[in-house]
This record gives sequence, C-alpha cells and structure tokens, in this order.
Amino acid sequence: MQQLEWGHGGLTELHLVEDMRERKHRMLLNSDAVIALPGGCGTLEELLEAITLKRLGLYFNPIIIVNVAGFFDPLIAMLERCVCEGFMGPEHSRMWQVVASPAEVIAAIKSSRPWPENARDFAVVRARQESASS
Repeated sequence: MQQLEWGHGGLTELHLVEDMRERKHRMLLNSDAVIALPGGCGTLEELLEAITLKRLGLYFNPIIIVNVAGFFDPLIAMLERCVCEGFMGPEHSRMWQVVASPAEVIAAIKSSRPWPENARDFAVVRARQESASS
C-alpha cells in the first residue's frame, strides 16, 4: 500500500509489513476490538477472518459490525443462515454485535460479553452433534 501512495503522511506511527497476512495478524494481535465499517473486499475478508479466529478460540475480543444504512444486511443474513443450516451453533452468533451507526460502537464494546476461553470446545459443531448421537 505504501508503494501505491496509500500511506497517510500525517500519522504519528506507521508500521510497514511484508504482506496482508502479517498486516492482519498484527492488527488483531494489537487490537482491543474489531470494528467493521462498510467497505470493500478487504474489509469483508478481514471481518470474516476475525470471526473465524474467534470461532476457533484464537481471538477473544469484541467484533462490532457497523451496519450503516443496512450495508451489511446481506452478510448478516448469510451468517444467520450458517447458524440455521448447522454450519455454526447458536452460540456462535454471539461472536459479533451489530450496531447501526459509529456513535454506538463504544457502548457495544463496553457491553460485550467475554468470549469463552474454551471456545475451541464448541468450534466444530458437526463433531459435537455426531458424538451426541453416538
């Protein structure tokens, strides 16, 4: 991004990284929360990676989806369908919160329930269902 002149000259601190993988890793490692505002494919990819890592018990902080003017409605519907179809358990829908405006983000972070440290125990929905029916 720096080579494309996307770097912001007014920053007090700038970390240049080798690739997107390292960028996402550092952002999550150093974050207190993930906040997704409307954006393009990079935003969607980063949001879904954060949700995936939270589901696997590798990320525990709040994930806030800022659904300005219903921008994320189709994604939220798809995530809900994943739960309905059994690809995620009902408890997985607690991994994120949806707010309508940026003004609601801080309150959402403060009211976030901690993600369980044992999240890996219920990461694989199918395995749990198969063992329960055995």
